[in-house]
Amino acid sequence: MIKRLFFLAFLFPALTAFSQDAQIKSSVPNVEAKVDSVLALMTLEEKVGQLVQYNGSWDLTGPASEVGNKEKEEKLKKGLVGSMLNVLSVDATTKAQKLVMENSRLKIPLMFGYDVIHGYKTIFPVPLGETASWDMEAAERSAQIAALESVAEGVNWTFSPMIDISRDARWGRIMEGSGEDPFLTSKVAVAKVRGYQGDDLSDPKTIAATAKHFAGYGFAEAGREYNTVHVGENELHNTILPPFKAAADAGVATFMNSFNDLDGTPATASEMLQREILKGKWDFQGFVVSDWGTIAELVTHGFARDKKHAAEIAIKAGSDMDMEGRAYETGLVELVKEGKVDEALIDEAARRVLRVKFKMGLFEDPYRYSNANTKTELDYDKHLREARDIAKKSIVLLKNENELLPIKSSVKKIAVIGPLADDKDSPIGNWRGQGEANSAVSLLEGVKSAVGKDVKVTYAKGADLGIGRRSFMIPLKINTTDKSGFEEAIKKAKDADLVIMALGEDAFQTGEGRSQVNIDLAGVQQELLEAVYKVNKNLVLVLFNGRPLEISWSAENVPAIVEAWLLGSESGNAIADVLFGEYNPSGKLPVSFPRAVGQEPLYYNTKNTGRPTNPVEVTYSGYGDVEKDALYPFGFGLSYTSFEYGDLELSSEEMDENGEITASISLTNTGKIAGKEVVQLYLRDMVASTTRPIKELKGFEMVELQPGETKEVTFTITNDLLEFYNAEKKWTSEPGEFSVMVGGNSVDMKTETFRLN
Repeated sequence: MIKRLFFLAFLFPALTAFSQDAQIKSSVPNVEAKVDSVLALMTLEEKVGQLVQYNGSWDLTGPASEVGNKEKEEKLKKGLVGSMLNVLSVDATTKAQKLVMENSRLKIPLMFGYDVIHGYKTIFPVPLGETASWDMEAAERSAQIAALESVAEGVNWTFSPMIDISRDARWGRIMEGSGEDPFLTSKVAVAKVRGYQGDDLSDPKTIAATAKHFAGYGFAEAGREYNTVHVGENELHNTILPPFKAAADAGVATFMNSFNDLDGTPATASEMLQREILKGKWDFQGFVVSDWGTIAELVTHGFARDKKHAAEIAIKAGSDMDMEGRAYETGLVELVKEGKVDEALIDEAARRVLRVKFKMGLFEDPYRYSNANTKTELDYDKHLREARDIAKKSIVLLKNENELLPIKSSVKKIAVIGPLADDKDSPIGNWRGQGEANSAVSLLEGVKSAVGKDVKVTYAKGADLGIGRRSFMIPLKINTTDKSGFEEAIKKAKDADLVIMALGEDAFQTGEGRSQVNIDLAGVQQELLEAVYKVNKNLVLVLFNGRPLEISWSAENVPAIVEAWLLGSESGNAIADVLFGEYNPSGKLPVSFPRAVGQEPLYYNTKNTGRPTNPVEVTYSGYGDVEKDALYPFGFGLSYTSFEYGDLELSSEEMDENGEITASISLTNTGKIAGKEVVQLYLRDMVASTTRPIKELKGFEMVELQPGETKEVTFTITNDLLEFYNAEKKWTSEPGEFSVMVGGNSVDMKTETFRLN
C-alpha cells in the first residue's frame, strides 16, 4: 500500500502533500501554483534545460572565445541551462543571468552554486575541526557568515554541508565531515542548514544548502577515494542515513548524490536511495543534483553503455540535475521521443528545480543575489573576530602532563619550531572557498602577538614538510630526506625554556582525492620531534591536521599535545589564546584517534562479538600486537581545570513507550579556574531483534562552571532516542532493558539501567 501511494504521488506531483517538517521555508506565496503555471508553458527541451548544470569555465564578464564556451553561451541564451557553478563575483553572475533573462523565451532564472565548505572569504575551521567544538550555535553562525559573504559575490547555493559518516582516517575527505557519530553529525547538519538558509530562503542574505553525499561515501572500502561501499541495510539505516534525514527534516533545499556504488548500484542510479527513501518515505520536496560528472560516470562504473543510457538510468532513479556530465542535455529529449523515458519523469524533476527557484525568490528578482552594495555592508573584521572565537572553541587538549599548559609567566624564552610553525597557508585547509592563499595568522605570529616584551620568541623551521606546488589537484611531494634544518632547530630548542612544535599535515594532504595508507607525522617530522625532545622535554606539540593521526610515540613521551586541526583565517591567534590561557580549551574529539593505522576503520560505537573479551590468556576480536581501543577516544578532551561527576540518577526504573525518563548527574568544577565541559549521554539497547552497538551518543550539553561550582545536568530520555531500524525493517523501539551512560567522553562514564515496557 505504501508503494502504491508513493507512485500515485509521483505520477501526480502537484497533488502531493508535503510534510511540514521537510518544508523548505520561504515567504514566497502560492509556490506550487506558480510552478504549475510555468511548467505548463515549457517545451520538453526547456524542461530538460532546467536539469542541466554548467561549470563557469570562462570569464563571463567577457566573450566566450572557445568553441565549447560559445556553445554554453548559446544554450544559456536559449534557456536550456538550469544552473551554473563556479561563477564568482557580482559582475559574472549578473552577466550570466542577463544572458538568460534578456534572450530566452520563458526567462527562467539561473541558480549559482559553489563549494562553500568552511567559509567563503573568512575561513573557519575545517568541518571536522569545527565539530570538535560541540557547539551548534557556533556551527550555525559560521554557516551564516559564509552565506553572507557568498551572496556578496553573487553565489546563492552551496554544496554543503557534507554529512557523510566516516570511521576511516585514511579517507582524505574525513576532514570535510563531522566524524564518526550519526547523532552528532545530525545535529551539525541541522545547524548548518539553519545557518545557510535561515528562516526564509527568499531572504537575499541566505543561500540554498546541499546535503551531501547521498549516500555511503564515507564508508569507501580501505578508505580509498571514490571506492566501492559494502554496507548492509542495517548499517545504512542506523548509521549512514540519520544525518540526511535530519537535513531533510530541517528543510534543506537540495541533496547531492555520491560517487560510490552501494551494494552494486552506483548512488546516482539508486532508486532505493533517491525515490523510495528520499522522495518517498522522507517526502523531500527539493531536488537532487549529481556530483561532478557522476551521471556520465555510470559508464565508467560499467553500469551504463553510454551517456544516453546513463541519462535514462539516472532520471529514472531520481537524479534531477546533471552537474557537468553532459548526459541529460544530449540524451533526455531523444529518450522521451523514443518512448524510453516517460515525460512525467522530466516534469517531476523540472518541477523540483522550479520549486526551489521560486522559494529562493529568483522569479521575483533574478538579480537579488547580485547586489553590489551587499559586499560594502559586510563587516569582515567582525567576521574575523568570530572566526577566532569559533577556532579556539574547536581546539582539543589531548595531554597536559604536570600542567605544562597554559604557558606560565615564568617562561621567558620560547622556541617555535616546525615546518608548520610559520605556515600561513595550511591553516586555511582544503576546500577553502575564496580564502586568500597565505592569509591565515600563523602559529608563530599568534605566539609573538600574545607574549609580552620580556619574552623572547625564536623560530626554526627544522625541515620542509614537502616540496612542489600545493593545490587541490596536485598534492605536496613529502620531504623524506632533507634534514639540513635540524641543527638550527636543536640549537634553539636547547636555549629555550619551552618549545612549541608545529607538526602535522599540509592543507592539501586531506580533502578529496587525498587518501593515505599512512596517517603518521609524514616525512622527517617524527625524527625532528624526537631530536628536539632529546634536548628539551618542556615541549608542547601543536597538531595541524584534517584527519586523526597516529601519534602513539607523542602520546607516551611528549608532555603536552594540542589538537589544532586546520583552524582557518585566525588559526595562530586562536591557538595562542589556548596556549597562554586566554581561553580554557573545551573541545572534544568527534572522531577516534588510533594507536596504529592498522586499526582503521576505528569507531567507538562498535558491537559486541560472540567472544568479546578474555584479557588473561586470549584476545578475542582484537589484535596480538596492540590494544584494540583508541589512543584518544571519541568525545575525549581535557581542560585546564578538572571536573568531577557525581552519581547518575534516573527518575524511574521503568518507562512506557509514550513516557519519558530523566537522567540526572551533578558536575563540579574541582579546579582553580572557570571551564566548560561537554557532558555526554550514551544509551545501549541490551537485547534487540538485531545486534546493537555497545553505546550510542544520544545527547550532550555544554556546561560552564566557576571554580568550586556544581550544577545538575539533566537529560530527558524519550522513546524516539530508543528507536532504531530493526529486523522487521521498521524504525521503532523494542521493549527490554537499556543502559544509560553519562560522562565526559565515550569511555569514562557513570552507568544506570531502566526497562522499556
